[in-house]
Amino acid sequence: MREFLSKKVKSFSGEPECLSRKAQAALVFELKKEGFKLKDALRSVAIPEATYHYQVKQLKNEDPNQEWKEIITKLFDEHEGKYGYRRIHLALRNQGYVINHKKVQQIMNELGLKCEKFTRKFRYKSYKGTVGKVAQNRLKRRFYTPIRLQKLVTDVTEFKCTGNEKLYLSPFMD
Repeated sequence: MREFLSKKVKSFSGEPECLSRKAQAALVFELKKEGFKLKDALRSVAIPEATYHYQVKQLKNEDPNQEWKEIITKLFDEHEGKYGYRRIHLALRNQGYVINHKKVQQIMNELGLKCEKFTRKFRYKSYKGTVGKVAQNRLKRRFYTPIRLQKLVTDVTEFKCTGNEKLYLSPFMD
């Protein structure tokens, strides 16, 4: 019987310590349904009895944000998914509701509501115009000289690689 309990516990995630308390309580609840004693199930899952009873009580409680979830979902659908959490928060305030914008963001994340159409995308622009002091043009396009390494010119080029890596190429010409 102990082997069956340990196999059942390990089948969830490998080790009982890897599971959250909520998942551990759910596992004990399932084991109890299958006819195991509460003490044996608690010992195999390694969860205190008080924690188990607390989690079972929490599972029976209603969701305190259920009303907000319905209102936010209704507003999101009403605006065809074009509103993000900021605009939803403003719409709620205009309707007379008092709710924090972080709460709106949290609820929208839980529900998976995301404004996909109008997400901001900023492009990297390296050109900043003339920055600093511009050196004098001493070559004046007279590149030929009989002496080596007398006239050198260079330029720096930036290449974007995979991820956030950048490579710089700085060739010089004699």
